[in-house]
Formats: sequence, C-alpha cells, structure tokens
Amino acid sequence: MMIHGYIDGASRGNPGESGIGFILRDERGGILHAEGAYLGYGTNNGAEYSAFLSCLKKAKQFKCEKVIVHSDSELLVKQFNGEYKIKSPDLKREMQRILKFVKSVPFIVELRYIPREKNLDADRIANAAIDHRVKPKV
Repeated sequence: MMIHGYIDGASRGNPGESGIGFILRDERGGILHAEGAYLGYGTNNGAEYSAFLSCLKKAKQFKCEKVIVHSDSELLVKQFNGEYKIKSPDLKREMQRILKFVKSVPFIVELRYIPREKNLDADRIANAAIDHRVKPKV
C-alpha cells in the first residue's frame, strides 16, 4: 500500500504564532487521517519541518510500503532532497531528527513539491490549529 501525505506549516508574522496541518490519503484519495496542531511561537520554515515529521510519524501507524509527502515549501523539499544546503542551526537539528526517523521506518519516504493552490486543505488545517490553538496529541 502507498500513502500520500499533504503537509503545511503556517506562521503568522514569521516568526509568530505557528501551526501545522497534514492529511494522509490512500491510493484512491480517501482520507485516512487529518490533523492539525498549534506549535506556539515559531517560524514558517520550522512549522513546515514539524508538519513533515508529524505526518511521517502518523503514517508509521499504517502498514504501507511507501509514503509520498507533498509540500508547497520548496525550501523544505529541496533541503530534504539534498538540493539546498541548510544554513539555520535550528533547521539542521530538525532535519537530523527527520532523517533519523526516516531511517527507522519500514517504508520508503519521498517528498515532492506541489503548488500552494493544490495544498489548500493542509493549509486550512494549519491555520485552524492556530485559530483554535489545538495542542498536538501526545
């Protein structure tokens, strides 16, 4: 089975109040899971990284062979795929956490760029998490 994840991180003010949203879909497009979380004060890039890791952690709960994650953050996609260097020490630490997690899972992880207009559902969830200050599930 293959899962498609759609992720978004939002920050109002950048830095400012931040949140994440992600959706997991099956191969037919059916929603397996959707979730948002309020992160508190942070940057948009930090929120994008957090959304990616949260999506992967939830995907691990499903038995799948491959997870293709779609993001409208060109920076995250190019950094994860090794096309851009990561200059921020905070983002370097977050990427190390992501890569460590990716190595620990039994499925293939692919991260692809999509235009923002094709990622509106994840964006809505991330912004709703900020609006309602929905804390992450523990």
